[in-house]
Amino acid sequence: MYKKLSNLLSKLVVLNSLVILLVILLAGLSVKDYACFLVNSKNITGPDFVQTLNGFLLRVSILAFIIVGLFHYFIVRKIVQPIKLLSRAAKDIKEGNNPVEIKIKASGELKELTENFNSMAKVLSSTEKNREEMLKDIAHELRTPLTNMNGYLEALQNGVIKGDPELFGSLLEESCRITRIVELITELHSWSNGNFFSEKQFKHLEIDKVLKEAITVFHLKMQRQFINIEFHADKAAILGNRDGLTQVFTNIIQNILDYDTGKTVKINGIVINQIFRISFTHTGQFIDPEKKDLIFERFYRLEESRSTKAAGAGLGLAIAKSIIAAHKGIIGLKTDGVNHIFWIELPLASS
Repeated sequence: MYKKLSNLLSKLVVLNSLVILLVILLAGLSVKDYACFLVNSKNITGPDFVQTLNGFLLRVSILAFIIVGLFHYFIVRKIVQPIKLLSRAAKDIKEGNNPVEIKIKASGELKELTENFNSMAKVLSSTEKNREEMLKDIAHELRTPLTNMNGYLEALQNGVIKGDPELFGSLLEESCRITRIVELITELHSWSNGNFFSEKQFKHLEIDKVLKEAITVFHLKMQRQFINIEFHADKAAILGNRDGLTQVFTNIIQNILDYDTGKTVKINGIVINQIFRISFTHTGQFIDPEKKDLIFERFYRLEESRSTKAAGAGLGLAIAKSIIAAHKGIIGLKTDGVNHIFWIELPLASS
């Protein structure tokens, strides 16, 4: 930032120096030529020469000041114009409005500043849009269980129905569902906002063992559902949080169990150039390749008709993405529509 300011300051200093130089040259050369003209052509000397030359110098100085002043004005205006546009756009953001994209012809630090400001404005606009969508999605997720509970409770209060263990169990299930959704939102907020630095402990982990332990928990379910199960993991160590990574693997495996159609799953963990890459390969329900990145967004579901219970609240993969990002890694999905590969890349501890 200091360098950019120095460059802008240097331009203004050079511009002002040129202006002063132009004034001196314009006035000096004019006076010199006019003095030669008075002496050689008019034969004016002595006091008359000085008086005439002083009058000419005054007129030339005023003319030079006007010409160079206009030149200086338009050049400085061209330099300052982007700053005025940025100031106006910043005021729009302050007032809660989305500014239009600033399009100006500039170079150097002004061009870079404008591009950065436009990018910042887009990020702020996207963040605000995501916040509004998240609030709408949270309301949608909580509306159904709350409506069910309110209906039952109102019926109990009015004596329309009588309480029994089955009814109370249903109410308890809806209450637990709301609790699980809130817990998922809290967990997502914790990882997404960097609270892991103070709340989560990062230690050296044997990532191959953490992956194997997560798979072992699903061993019986996977044996019942899959005909062919392949697993391999290179030995590797990373700096990470065991609970967070276990949750990532759990979320992905549960997602595979819920939507698999091919009866085969392959899980591989290999070391490539100081990166531990994990892939989960299976055949599942259709995912539009153009929308594959959306499944890692909050509350996103491939089908609106899918269940909205807590396990399917559309937060599992979003939490996984936040946890992996906290580990300085990346997560993604490669698919042709039905053949899916969930992949994760984590830096090794040595890197």
